[in-house]
Amino acid sequence: MFPTVSHFIEYLFGIQVPLPFNTFGVFVALAFIAGYWAFTKEFKRKEALGILHPVKKTVTVGKPASTLELISNGVFGFLIGYKLVYAFLNYKLFVNDAQTVLLSAKGNILGGLFFAGLFAYWDYQEKNKVKLPKPKTVEVTQHPYELMGSLIVWAAVWGFLGAKIFDNLEHWDTFVQDPINSLLSFSGLTFYGGLICGGAAVLYIARKNGIKPLHMLDIGGPGMMLAYSVGRIGCHMSGDGDWGIVNVHPKPASWIPDWLWGYTYPNNVANEGERIAGCVGKFCNELPMPVYPTPIYEVVVCFILFLILWKLRDCIKSPGMMFGIYLMLNGLERFFIELIRVNTKYEVAGIRFTQAELISSLLFLSGLLLVAYSVRNKEKLANY
Repeated sequence: MFPTVSHFIEYLFGIQVPLPFNTFGVFVALAFIAGYWAFTKEFKRKEALGILHPVKKTVTVGKPASTLELISNGVFGFLIGYKLVYAFLNYKLFVNDAQTVLLSAKGNILGGLFFAGLFAYWDYQEKNKVKLPKPKTVEVTQHPYELMGSLIVWAAVWGFLGAKIFDNLEHWDTFVQDPINSLLSFSGLTFYGGLICGGAAVLYIARKNGIKPLHMLDIGGPGMMLAYSVGRIGCHMSGDGDWGIVNVHPKPASWIPDWLWGYTYPNNVANEGERIAGCVGKFCNELPMPVYPTPIYEVVVCFILFLILWKLRDCIKSPGMMFGIYLMLNGLERFFIELIRVNTKYEVAGIRFTQAELISSLLFLSGLLLVAYSVRNKEKLANY
């Protein structure tokens, strides 16, 4: 496994390059990039079809930087410099434990003050370049795809918060023992928490900018499936604990590699399992028994489902149907992967289930209802 990018570089080239990037985080970033691409493509396609329309907005140009803008830029610059300079001066510590460095109260005051002044000065100079003797109001055209910058930030912030909240609810005993570390840790993220909270934030911003909910949901379906597939690569490569149950069954075919059938996740970032003999460093554990590598299964299956959704998008005309199909496919995929995945079990009325099984079932039913609603109200939604 490759807990950090440095481990991956060392595996490929045999050299150790100390970098403060964990593998899982890099693939989360790549997942957002993949989602950004798919969302933007769908925004432009629907605008070309006349489903979405650009809007006219009035903005004031030529104003100098306000006091509030200078202060906010200065505060932002201070936070960046406070941590960035401290991380640079303590680079070895930063590489070994970037999370602790970033989330601690420690920093460099002089670095913070320097960057605060730099950011405020930069904002002042930029506004001065376009300053007019008398500011004027002009009308500008905003295309729907130009919202992607705001949407991606809101989805990232609220998606992370939702993923943490749902993960701590699922692992309540661990949360009660150490609530501060559980909330601040970058590990332990529940996909459905991120989907629900991040999706709600995106719908809110889209609605504020005149994009109707069903259209926004349809735009998001393929992109979210692609982003999930890319993100799961990070889960597998880092060994974040999101693997399956023990698999000691013989391989159905000799050509299937061991890592695709039963894997022990050596050097996993979760530090689960037994100590590897002779290993030196922070990540030296390996599972005692091989398990189903469920993240890689989801990578493959969800990418295929993305291709299906991408192909269907030109055939689907009724608003809401695309997202309904996405919910059904997503629910089915996650429900069946849960059958061979390690997870916390709940029991109600003698029925045992995981949080993901419950939510995936609800998502499938919601998708089925949305598809039925879309078909039944096809004529009514024609001018939606």
